[in-house]
Amino acid sequence: MHMSDTREIKAPRDLVWAAILDPEVLKQCVPGCTEMSGSAEEGFEATVVQKVGPVKATFKGQVTLSNMSAPDSVTLSGEGKGGAAGFAKGGADVTLTDKGDGVTELHYEVEAKVGGKLAQLGSRIIDGFAKKMADQFFTNFQEALEGPAEAEEAGEAEGGEEGKKKGWFKRMVSG
Repeated sequence: MHMSDTREIKAPRDLVWAAILDPEVLKQCVPGCTEMSGSAEEGFEATVVQKVGPVKATFKGQVTLSNMSAPDSVTLSGEGKGGAAGFAKGGADVTLTDKGDGVTELHYEVEAKVGGKLAQLGSRIIDGFAKKMADQFFTNFQEALEGPAEAEEAGEAEGGEEGKKKGWFKRMVSG
């Protein structure tokens, strides 16, 4: 299964790059992630609990980063085993483009495969689930940098730029 999308993130490219390499950001952004450890250089170990159709499983797996070209692009590859539920593996090629005015365009191409009981659920369920997971990850990632969309709109109504809430990662690195 293959998916791709582009998002504009209101944060400088260097900050977006740092967030992609940060295990704490990844843990917050991966839906169902209960543990994330490791580093961009060594790879990450993750535990993710998910329910796909009638199958609920705890996946333990690794995520490795390759083809790193700071701060332009990176490939994230992961594989998780969910015991009797089967396995899931996939990767995302992420490209960052500086659009000026502190805006970064993030483009991703995702490839995902499943096996075992999960594969028996049928491609419609799996494809829908994979799309939802990718959308949720990149929405969470965008919010970690920008802050929630609702807070931003409320902030603008309360007095422009000062009222805007920054994402938690942006607050953490900019003090």
